[in-house]
Amino acid sequence: MAQTDLFNLTETEDEDTLRGKYLIFSMGDEFFGMEIRYITEIIGIQPITEVPEMPEYVKGVTNLRGKIIPVMDARLRFKKALREYDDRTCIIVVETGDVSIGLIVDSVAEVLTLQDEDIAPPPEMGKGGHKYIKGIGKAGGNVMLLLDCQRLLTDDELDAIGLVG
Repeated sequence: MAQTDLFNLTETEDEDTLRGKYLIFSMGDEFFGMEIRYITEIIGIQPITEVPEMPEYVKGVTNLRGKIIPVMDARLRFKKALREYDDRTCIIVVETGDVSIGLIVDSVAEVLTLQDEDIAPPPEMGKGGHKYIKGIGKAGGNVMLLLDCQRLLTDDELDAIGLVG
């Protein structure tokens, strides 16, 4: 896939127009969603420079139009088997606060609008359970895990990558 912006939001977007909108992406046969308001763009796989002593799921950093951003592989972050990148593999650039992170996913499916009644709370998993899962979305017989973009990385992990402190 060429380096083309498939999707681009500006900060002037009205918050109400983004409410309930989720970008749906896949990893294998599973679907995940992230609130669109945190996504700045979707790009093809870029050259990634490895950084020593990072967690296994942090693949390194990439230069995105002059801005250096860390890139993490969602499969490894969610403890799934590594798979070869292909022409459907892409990087979702997520921005929370003043931190931008690239998230490598198998493929992007669509943008869905989910109403509050279509979202169930995440199951209780005990202490330290899936802290980055915001809820379970239901649409057309499909179920997807909705991620909390602000909790994809802990402060300690952000600090290790060099984004905090």
